[in-house]
Amino acid sequence: MSHFRNGCAALIMAIVAVTNLSAADLSSQITAIRNVSREGQGNEAAAAAVRTLSNAASSDLVQILSGFENASPLAANYLRNAVETVADRHLAAGKSLPAKPLEGFVQERSNDPRARRLAFEILSKVDATAADRLIPKMLLDPSPEFRRDAVQRLIVEAESLGKDSTDQAKQIYRQALSGATDSDLVKKISASLRKLGDEVDLVSHFGFLTDWRIVGPFDNHDFVGFDIAYAPEKELDFAAKLKAKEGEVTWGEITTADEFGIVDIAKSLAPHKGAVMYLATSYESAADRHVEFRFGTPNAWKLWVNGQFLFGRDEYHRGMAIDQYRVPAKLNAGKNVILLKLCQNEQTDDWAQRYQIQIRVCDPSGVAVLPVKSKSESTTRLDNQSTPQSERLTASAEGASE
Repeated sequence: MSHFRNGCAALIMAIVAVTNLSAADLSSQITAIRNVSREGQGNEAAAAAVRTLSNAASSDLVQILSGFENASPLAANYLRNAVETVADRHLAAGKSLPAKPLEGFVQERSNDPRARRLAFEILSKVDATAADRLIPKMLLDPSPEFRRDAVQRLIVEAESLGKDSTDQAKQIYRQALSGATDSDLVKKISASLRKLGDEVDLVSHFGFLTDWRIVGPFDNHDFVGFDIAYAPEKELDFAAKLKAKEGEVTWGEITTADEFGIVDIAKSLAPHKGAVMYLATSYESAADRHVEFRFGTPNAWKLWVNGQFLFGRDEYHRGMAIDQYRVPAKLNAGKNVILLKLCQNEQTDDWAQRYQIQIRVCDPSGVAVLPVKSKSESTTRLDNQSTPQSERLTASAEGASE
């Protein structure tokens, strides 16, 4: 029996063993992890650093969490491993965790969203009141995960109200909508509001672009069109007559009344096959700012803003979903010209006939960034203007995400 007790004691001592790392030691280990490349270079050094950090004191958790800032997904996974190991080791030994510093880290909105979420998960293990205290304040948080939690709480609250509380339910649903960016929650909230007799403008809520100039079709037989720089890529002259696939074409207009901003070329114009269409609009920004263009399409595409090529995807009929692609961009104060190239292939299958685009402008957290002036006014200002396009660039996978 004494041997058993001695063995348990040794195990507990091993569990709670702590490496007293200096601030410099912590920093060097975190740096080793952050230096790991997406191709795997530096993996051995990163793994060794994780083993060292995993024996750190609980008081070091916040510093390790700070290492998430601008870390690659692979480096963030290594750091998460270290943080979780430190926390679990102390909890298994019945030791306390630094609740107040962790809560402070969660509440600092400028911290990395992944690290804040991890800190919140750890905090919730030692403080059962954390979610009830913190989540309701996160309705407009820059972290989509925290915002989603806050929105879901409000939905549950509104759903629990009786038939005699219609006005209160509307108020709560409207509050929930103000923080909702996930399409499933927005759809749920808007459906509930409509049942209560309250209309929702989803175009404005998401920031969809619905009014465009359009020209084409240009040739895309055997997929040749994606790499050919047709006239609109060189100069946007909306009064010009352009040589296209079926003869001479001019710029026209296309708009959509779809509440999710879907511009349907096949239904609005024609079900062109083996074709390239160009769409252009302008966007009035109140100031210089960084945004994301988020869109969905089953077609191949390229995107330019103010003549600068941002990204493209030469892929067809993979599916279509809101925020399927995310492209970071810089808007200038005043007018910004947006140009889209949308390619359709020659497949005749029923499932390959969609020729659509759905695009919106938002901040990195998904909240709509609306133009200063209405989209219809912005589109009109494109008339009779000639805008040179910058030199066509080669697409790089660094520019967008799915």
